[in-house]
Amino acid sequence: MTGQGLLQLALYVVVLVALVKPLGAYMAAVFRGERTFLSPLLGPVERLIYRISGVDPAHESDWTRYAFDALLVNLLGFIAVYALQRLQHLLPLNPQGLGAVSPDSSFNTAVSFATNTNWQGYVGEATLSYLTQMLGLAVQNFLSAATGIAVLIALIRGFVRREAGQIGNFWVDFTRSTLHVLLPLSFILAVALASQGVVQSFAPYRQATLVEPLLMQDQAVVTEQTLPLGPAASQVAIKQLGTNGGGFFNVNSAHPFENPTPLSNFLEMLAILLIPAALCYTFGSMVNDKRQGWALLAAMLVIFVPLLVGAFAAEQAGNPRFDALGVDQAASAMQSGGNMEGKETRFGIANSTLWATATTAASNGSVNAMHDSFTPLGGMVPMWLMQLGEVVFGGVGSGLYGMLMFAIIAVFIAGLMVGRTPEYLGKKIEAYEVKMAAIVLLVPCLAVLLGTAVAVTVPAATASVANPGTHGFSEILYAFSSAGNNNGSAFAGLSANAPFYNFALGIAMWVSRYWLMIPVLAIAGSLAAKRATAITAGTLPTHTPLFVTLLVTTVLLVGALTFLPALALGPIVEHLQLHGSH
Repeated sequence: MTGQGLLQLALYVVVLVALVKPLGAYMAAVFRGERTFLSPLLGPVERLIYRISGVDPAHESDWTRYAFDALLVNLLGFIAVYALQRLQHLLPLNPQGLGAVSPDSSFNTAVSFATNTNWQGYVGEATLSYLTQMLGLAVQNFLSAATGIAVLIALIRGFVRREAGQIGNFWVDFTRSTLHVLLPLSFILAVALASQGVVQSFAPYRQATLVEPLLMQDQAVVTEQTLPLGPAASQVAIKQLGTNGGGFFNVNSAHPFENPTPLSNFLEMLAILLIPAALCYTFGSMVNDKRQGWALLAAMLVIFVPLLVGAFAAEQAGNPRFDALGVDQAASAMQSGGNMEGKETRFGIANSTLWATATTAASNGSVNAMHDSFTPLGGMVPMWLMQLGEVVFGGVGSGLYGMLMFAIIAVFIAGLMVGRTPEYLGKKIEAYEVKMAAIVLLVPCLAVLLGTAVAVTVPAATASVANPGTHGFSEILYAFSSAGNNNGSAFAGLSANAPFYNFALGIAMWVSRYWLMIPVLAIAGSLAAKRATAITAGTLPTHTPLFVTLLVTTVLLVGALTFLPALALGPIVEHLQLHGSH
């Protein structure tokens, strides 16, 4: 590791934590319906939306109706994105004349963007028209993110309310998430990115003459290169802020038209974790105990920071096979050293591993380097972060409500140890809440392990693996870890744009989004109906370092016990092979 690299990592964490309180306080005010500095501008727009759509903002619903409304808007989004892909050759804003997308790829992409996964098995600039990118994918980036935030706010009300049958109005929470949070932040970030050179254009692709012609294998001489354009800055902004991650171009944020400068790189990385981190403060503010929010944020950082440093150390150490060849892998003034395979020289190892760790800690999935080219342990870090359930920051809303499910399990375990009925934030945690929380924790594990088990035995799946042996297994495991936890990143050596993976990964994404969302809302309804319990000397404080330790241990134990055998067959064995035969 280098001092400069560690300084970059530290700067990122410091800036992120510094922004938690101001943004978290703003979002708490928005969801409490209080006046903010944007209310004079956005308040009339919000009221107009309610009038046009026929929504009564004063009307609230129980958890079943809230879940129905959330599923309905996501179903409509899925249908719209699927139809846009299948019909894009007949629609405008298609200057390249791109044809219709295949049914299996359209299904996979529509599910992916509806579930906030944004897994992409296609080449964006060669597959999707400007209209499909904007009206389909960019819009879904807003709607899927707003759905996750809305479900979190409903869960928070479950903790706050006493003997109530309602948990809020989904359409109000959904509208406020989009209008007051995602849109303003996306506008600011899009303008900043455009100022750095991220393209934002409706012009057709341009042809550029190569400085040095290329001689192809068939002896053909290539003298021109096609430069893809499009309205990228606006989509990149919401893909990061909404923890969506889907790239406008094939290589995502490694593409200079999506991420051209060190400043754009830092802003995009910051945007990935900004809202998930700030929602911890929002949670503490809305439950009237800010210490609770800081405790959850501390638990996330306790897991995130060591894994970040570990990934950086693994990549900076380089490839031991090169030592035997006399290759200099030491960092110096002339080179970054370490394992630079698959990384942009303009970003280096520190910013590449920081992005990889942040994007898989959140359910973002965007990349500025190829995770498939990381060292075995360096690649295991993003893989395991996803396998922890995307609760270390996680997706906007979904990450925090996932961590709250772990908190429910943690207080249940503590209650068993001391012989008391477990309580969390003044509400008794009983069998119903524990069962629902267990479903939330176990469904992604089932999707990942079952999907991987099927894929390694089906010829249609193994045919897509370019690398045999342990790394090929890691590619399959990574793909289902990504889909089963709604992340979207990939070990790109797996050719996943095939019917088997398009349908199998699509099902994993769908199951892992909605089979989690519904139990969370069921817990919200159950908690809202309960009366508050008095705090006594036997009540476990849930804002102390002791509880943070218990929560972190619970998250790590579930992740380790579930996935260690699979990891031992992939990245761990690959690491031993790499270091044992040089």
